[in-house]
Amino acid sequence: MAFKKSLILLALMAVLNSVQAQVSKVTLSGQVSSLPKKEMLPFVNVILKTEKDSAFVTGTITASDGRFTLSDIAPGNYLVEFASLGFQTIKMPVTVGALSAFLDLGVLEMSENAQVLQEVTVTGAQADGVDARLDRKVFDISKNISQSGGSILQALKNLPGVTAGEDGKVMLRGSDKVAVLIDGRQTALTGFGNQTSLDNIPASAIERIEIINNPSARYDANGNAGIINIIYKKNKQEGFNGKIGLTTGLGALWVRKENFPGIRPQSRNTLKLNPSVALNYKKGKVNIFFQGDYLHTPTLNKNEFTDRYYDSGDTIRQQLKRNRSTNVITSKAGVDWNWNEQNALSVSALFSSEKILDRGDQPFFNAGLTQRRRLWQFLEDELKTTMTATASYQHKYQQPGRLLNVGFNYTFHREDEKYFFTNMMPDFTGQDAFKLLSDENVFDLNADYIRPLRYGRFEGGLKLRRRFIPTNMQFFPGLNSPLDSLAGGWANYKETIPALYGNYVFENRKFELEAGLRVEYINLRYTVNPTHPTYKSDGYSYAKPFPNVRLAYKLNEHDKISLFYNRRVDRPNEVDIRIFPKYDDAEIIKIGNPALKPQFTSSLEAGYKTSWASGSIYAAAYHKQTNGTITRIGTTVPGSTLIYNIFQNAGKSYASGGELVWQQDLASWFSLNVNGNLYHNSIDAFTVENLYPVRSLYRASRQELTSGSAKINGLLKGKKTELQVAFIYQAPDIVPQGRTGYRFSVDAGAKRQLRKGELFVNATDLFGTLVIRKTVYGDGFHYTSRDYYETQLIRAGYSFKF
Repeated sequence: MAFKKSLILLALMAVLNSVQAQVSKVTLSGQVSSLPKKEMLPFVNVILKTEKDSAFVTGTITASDGRFTLSDIAPGNYLVEFASLGFQTIKMPVTVGALSAFLDLGVLEMSENAQVLQEVTVTGAQADGVDARLDRKVFDISKNISQSGGSILQALKNLPGVTAGEDGKVMLRGSDKVAVLIDGRQTALTGFGNQTSLDNIPASAIERIEIINNPSARYDANGNAGIINIIYKKNKQEGFNGKIGLTTGLGALWVRKENFPGIRPQSRNTLKLNPSVALNYKKGKVNIFFQGDYLHTPTLNKNEFTDRYYDSGDTIRQQLKRNRSTNVITSKAGVDWNWNEQNALSVSALFSSEKILDRGDQPFFNAGLTQRRRLWQFLEDELKTTMTATASYQHKYQQPGRLLNVGFNYTFHREDEKYFFTNMMPDFTGQDAFKLLSDENVFDLNADYIRPLRYGRFEGGLKLRRRFIPTNMQFFPGLNSPLDSLAGGWANYKETIPALYGNYVFENRKFELEAGLRVEYINLRYTVNPTHPTYKSDGYSYAKPFPNVRLAYKLNEHDKISLFYNRRVDRPNEVDIRIFPKYDDAEIIKIGNPALKPQFTSSLEAGYKTSWASGSIYAAAYHKQTNGTITRIGTTVPGSTLIYNIFQNAGKSYASGGELVWQQDLASWFSLNVNGNLYHNSIDAFTVENLYPVRSLYRASRQELTSGSAKINGLLKGKKTELQVAFIYQAPDIVPQGRTGYRFSVDAGAKRQLRKGELFVNATDLFGTLVIRKTVYGDGFHYTSRDYYETQLIRAGYSFKF
């Protein structure tokens, strides 16, 4: 009954929406009729001229039904002239802007009395950098020379507004709550909600990346920090063509910090290999495409030194070292079929297989490193398999730009993970193991309708998602096992999300307005094995609106001010509520929380952009308030030094700051991109209760800190050669139980255009300065850590086009 009421609520609250990516060319259309007979007029001359000097741009004549279409119009101010023998000529001002690919001028009536009609609006785009709407940044991945041949994660770290977080995540404006899309859709490859596996997607498969700080209602409401949209390559040239490439490299060139005594060596001179191929065949109405990549990346994945201090006076010094071997096969193939001018069908499939072998060592010593208390060694053997099938249908109405899109997306993701532990104590050695099997099934059905209007467009649609994840954990304890084998068993995650959205886009010479509303209902149930010693089945449901508004004022052709407001949600992912303890760190143990609830964020932002012939400046000020902040909280059990990190809702947090992006061509051979982000983070005092392994309360006082980041990218351009140098700095920041330290690095790369190909070489973290630092304070303990993982890489590659 509640579900039906929520659907009714959705229907009542929906307003049709969606904001498409900006465009560089626009299509104008409309119809011409006569007064007073209201008959459609054929053979009317329609001429487009520039407003400034009345220079001819393009022209056409109306068809038998009075319709006309003017295509490939660049952004600017124009006059449209309608002339026909026996009728008074009409001259109409038209503004082509930056918000819609199509503009419908409506029905124009010709009579003996001249009618000066009101102006209309449509939009244009730019290549790299902040787009005309000021809501996103768009980057051609091929221009990121210093990270060519690496992964998506590595490529993202050099982009303005992006910083590196812990556990292979990226952050936007200091938050890792980022929704990552592939070709505009969420998939298990990058995570439904929380980001995953970005370090295992080769950048060679990607055409461009969009960073959307203020998403419209068209997108799912999750991701308070924003959206990163990864666009795969797909060529549409006539005939058979393609590109092949090969990248190789070396990492971990030397030991940055020596091991503690008695453990296996760190990985050295790790060989990277990334062959790739992109093929495309287009003939007539059919376009067939294929993209394939293989990524072989052995790494020193983690090399973290942690000192733990307890109020009892005890001190434990530990090192967690992981030598990881990763082999990833990724392929995407599909067919586009335009069977007539009005209807098109696209079908594609993506397959990814990721094999991980982790060989870990974790020794535990006393304060003086004179006594080893314990050595924890493990082998992680994990296979991740992802398959995605997508079908999309598009119907074009007779009115240009009026579209109906219907799509279906199915994703299957299997996580097959096995750990084998050797627990070496002073008086015995134990052998332990566990096996985790998780199958994720996601069905998405969506429909979108787009209709151009005289001053913009009207969009809207609906989406239905069904998600089911059965998970099973089996523990195999050995002698005097430290594993909590009773915490195993099964758990099932079920999620249903229907959503409606609507958006209205308006633009004239001076003002722009985008106003949308997305309404989502969610029903989530997490069913837990009844024999679990701590956790029981839980879940939640809600029906909530998520509005977005953007209001912009154009000072002139080169200056614009925009104001933004949106409300977004971050729902816990399945791994955040997973009830099984994870022992890749033997004494700082991670576990989920099935009682975890979503966090909701409201954001305000003001943006300003000014541009000139050789550059531009973008500045933004923003404020965010988050209720129910999701974070890990560490607590201990009386009589034990083990720390249990458990996800909790920690109350309210705030972030206020400013961002600046300056792009400048200082000379024909040198350009500069400078990005700075300064923000103040604060977390209100909160109290949470950890249930695992026993009940314990944690109280935190209010914390606040001013943090930020800076990036400088310099590009030297020759006739066929380019050289890039990038400097990255990230200031200390707060987390609910402590703070992270500063980090900085310098990357460089060079690229040479050949007759039919391209050759590049680059190096990351040239001076070995990138270290992840963290300090955490808990009840009765605190610890500091430094992670000297593999950051220095040298790569070289070649690609050939045909």
